[in-house]
Amino acid sequence: MNNNKMFFKFVIPSVLAFALSGVYTIVDGFFVGQSIGDIGLASITLGFPVAAFIQAVGTGIGLSGAIRFTILSGQEKKKEAEECFSSTAFLLFLVSVFIMTAILLLIHPLLSLLGAEGEAYRLTAEYVRIIALGTVFQVFATGLVPFIRNLGGATFAMAAMIAGFLSNILLDYLFVWIYGFGMAGAAWATIIGQSVTMLAAISFLTVKRIGFKLPELKKLLSFSGTILKVSIAPFGLTFSPQITTILMNRFLLMHGGEQSVAVYGCIAYITAVVYLLLQGVGDGSQPLISRYYSENKKDIMKQIRKLAYLTSGAIGLICMTGLFFARRYAGFLFGASVKTNQDVSSYLPMFLVTLVFLAYVRITTAYFYATEKSILSYLLVYAEPVLLFVLLILLPSVPVLGLSGVWMSVPLAQFITWMISVFAKRGVDRVTAKKACDEKKRTMSNA
Repeated sequence: MNNNKMFFKFVIPSVLAFALSGVYTIVDGFFVGQSIGDIGLASITLGFPVAAFIQAVGTGIGLSGAIRFTILSGQEKKKEAEECFSSTAFLLFLVSVFIMTAILLLIHPLLSLLGAEGEAYRLTAEYVRIIALGTVFQVFATGLVPFIRNLGGATFAMAAMIAGFLSNILLDYLFVWIYGFGMAGAAWATIIGQSVTMLAAISFLTVKRIGFKLPELKKLLSFSGTILKVSIAPFGLTFSPQITTILMNRFLLMHGGEQSVAVYGCIAYITAVVYLLLQGVGDGSQPLISRYYSENKKDIMKQIRKLAYLTSGAIGLICMTGLFFARRYAGFLFGASVKTNQDVSSYLPMFLVTLVFLAYVRITTAYFYATEKSILSYLLVYAEPVLLFVLLILLPSVPVLGLSGVWMSVPLAQFITWMISVFAKRGVDRVTAKKACDEKKRTMSNA
């Protein structure tokens, strides 16, 4: 199979799987918004970062473990690869128990941090408590899927996510619309949907006989340290839209009130799907990049990266164009009021302009963590939220901007992050080219 066919064999199922993951983010908003209205939409927007955080932790740890697993397998270290998987699964369990306990104990300061107050506080608390109870299912669902992709099961990973997604939709319909369980119903639907994906993933890994054997304590700690080190980047890449949401919610409440939060909720749900499509390209190409990296096939690795840039750029352009023409109806999808829908239509284009730049950043970041360049991947992942926080403090304080300054902060932070990513990639390519040149000279001199 040539490299182009291999690339799309991995990437297409990954993109479709992440697209479904993105729909997870809007399904609860759709049913709750249609059922409860703007206050429900604002509450689900305030509470969803908690669910997203849990799933991002699973993704970060699982993807990091899968990258190390692939590199060890490529080096034909079967025992170490098995111990790496076992260490990852053990780490997923420990972390899920810790997160569940922390959320339940700290729910009141957590909701205050998210900006929930009044009726929105009550509804958000109802959602978050139940989401916390299902932490282990969400962490394992997102944490095991990367292993399936790296074992060549990209299509099965997509099917597992489809099963969870369809379960979520059906249960949202039953729990929120038919039985009127409101926010609690949406939370239970999310947990059960993720449980379906988790069970499918476990069945695949059991059939593949990936094996489960915990290494001795010293080696377990070593694997855990390596996995956690790399996981910070894919975790941040998955969760960064929610960091943006948390920051935007806080500053929109200060400058525009709950109605502005509802507006941003619609925009965040829509753009989150696009962000995940772009991440699907990056994470779909990751197994190939990691494999060729472990085999020292740098030319093929760069070819895969180029295909990833072209594919993500095309997706960004298509989404930007389609959403721009559909912007007048976007708010109504979530049961928003006429005023909220008008504001969504006005502000959405600002978030569409930077999609192509964001596509470049996502692929560059995925390339960095796929080749274990942890520091550079951290830089690109966390530059955007740091820049956003600074801009949210500075821009709204400008008298002529005010609330408009809040809306401008996200696209401006994304554009600056893109410039940083361009310089970082060029720097890595120069170092790689120099090393290759030096190695060629040594080979020729030895001959």
